[in-house]
Amino acid sequence: MGRLNDKVCIVTGGNSGIGMKTAEVFAKEGAKLVLTDVSESNKDKVLKRIHDAGTQALFIRGDITNAEDNQKLMQAAVDAFGKIDVLVNCAGVLEHGLKPIEEFTDSDYDFVSKINIKGTMSITREACKVMAAQKRGNIISVASISGKLGSGGAVYTATKGAVIALTRHIALRFAGQGIRANCVCPGTVWTPMTKGQLKEERSPAADEFYNIVNKHSDLDVGICKDIDIANILLFLASDESRVITGQAIDCDCGCYL
Repeated sequence: MGRLNDKVCIVTGGNSGIGMKTAEVFAKEGAKLVLTDVSESNKDKVLKRIHDAGTQALFIRGDITNAEDNQKLMQAAVDAFGKIDVLVNCAGVLEHGLKPIEEFTDSDYDFVSKINIKGTMSITREACKVMAAQKRGNIISVASISGKLGSGGAVYTATKGAVIALTRHIALRFAGQGIRANCVCPGTVWTPMTKGQLKEERSPAADEFYNIVNKHSDLDVGICKDIDIANILLFLASDESRVITGQAIDCDCGCYL
């Protein structure tokens, strides 16, 4: 307990899935939290869990693709807690991203890339401004194993590959300035978003992606869950990982070994 004591952590996508679970895990370790999401349907539930853990939190409805929303979010965090130690980029979409290269449409690309690339870059830009002034900070993003290996849909794969490249750019850009950056690369994670899209968007040409789900039994742990990813994000947010930067950490149960 207390691995994040006195750390102020922003978590995007905090209304559900990995973002919501990460907020709960961080709260139990003493972090002060600022959550954001375009939806606030679970706002009261997640805030109660955080407060029950004995720490403080804000939930600010916002769109990470909107620069003004991101600027206001950073200001709210600084006004409330005086600093920003960690940004965790959990917000992202799978919807419309699972078609192979010969099937995706321009509208598929526009929808997915706006959130997964533009949104991630926009909010990270604003966080980096604050962290650069502080001369310390930690950027952590949720990418995907598909961004490394090319499995799955063309648009989703391309956007998650971009997140990996962005992570390395940030690590290099701020080397020696007290700011580090890492990302995690999960395989399939069983969340509400994944469940829906696996059922609704299956294409005959995308069987490789869906069959990966069955390979997650390689370590006899079953399908990867949000808590598994949240625990890795906790390590990266803590000082235990202080010598790690510029890394894209696989967490896919070894299904590609």
